[in-house]
Amino acid sequence: MTKDAKYEDGVDSPLKLIAVDVEDLKVIATLVQDSVIPVSEISWRPKQNRFALLINRVRWEDKVEISSIERVQSVLVFDDISTVSTLGIDQNISDNILSLLTISWESSSDTTGVFQLVFSGNSIISLKAECINILLRDVTRPYQTNSKKRPKHDNI
Repeated sequence: MTKDAKYEDGVDSPLKLIAVDVEDLKVIATLVQDSVIPVSEISWRPKQNRFALLINRVRWEDKVEISSIERVQSVLVFDDISTVSTLGIDQNISDNILSLLTISWESSSDTTGVFQLVFSGNSIISLKAECINILLRDVTRPYQTNSKKRPKHDNI
């Protein structure tokens, strides 16, 4: 007999989420908002049709009323990617740090579409994809940031 999971069961557990549609993508986009990503931790593997990032994401799923901020390293993997293009990102500066604002999906007439990873400073990574197929998985334990403050947004 299986038992329904409760919210409290997952608070300190690492996340592992898969997105296969727009509603799933919205959840992942929310969880990765304000992630910081070194350019050196971005990988495009065209033979595998895989685009991956090692991100340092804010643990938005943690209690919002806590004034301190925790981050966790996570992998964010996009599969079924056919092409990648960038705007405003110098890939030769490997110690450059990007700050992720949002991820969006623009669908075409069939199941294909384009992901837009929008970063601060008007930088964008565009991923042409056959479908929505994303994995977000925490790979380290949470850690306190030096600033100990959460990013503030008008809608939170």
